[in-house]
Amino acid sequence: MTSEKLNLVEFLNQQYLCESLTVKEVQTLLDYTDVVEFKKGDVIADIGDVGEALFFVLEGEAVLMHEDNGDETEVGQVHKGELVGEMSFFDRQPRSVRLRAGNGKAKLLKLTRTMYSRLRVEHPYIAVNLLEHAIVSLDHLFRRVSSDVATFSHYLYGKGKH
Repeated sequence: MTSEKLNLVEFLNQQYLCESLTVKEVQTLLDYTDVVEFKKGDVIADIGDVGEALFFVLEGEAVLMHEDNGDETEVGQVHKGELVGEMSFFDRQPRSVRLRAGNGKAKLLKLTRTMYSRLRVEHPYIAVNLLEHAIVSLDHLFRRVSSDVATFSHYLYGKGKH
């Protein structure tokens, strides 16, 4: 095993995604994924695309951008250790935001739909673990957005005037 793969196994073993997986299962998961790198501002996934892959942030960050008449507004950030792209990947609906590499480069672990399908058949326990992580990831996103909306509403309308 290469030193890069050993470093990935070590890193992933410390993440929620792999907390109930053995080292061998983490190594197996890596066999189904690719490491991809993007420079600052590169588009990782675009608005309107149906998610054919989901990503786990290894280094750097990814930013979620909403576009309105050609103007982009940042609506969220995905940091090291977090999953991104899971909504469109699982519901097969077009993406509503653009995913870009944040400040500096972003290094991501990419799992394509084809490889996920193989993983589900060949290693269902690992696939279930990944699915559970996607649910937790979506829950965290929902809670962050809810908190931001509540804060904005309080700022805009004042206390108790929603």
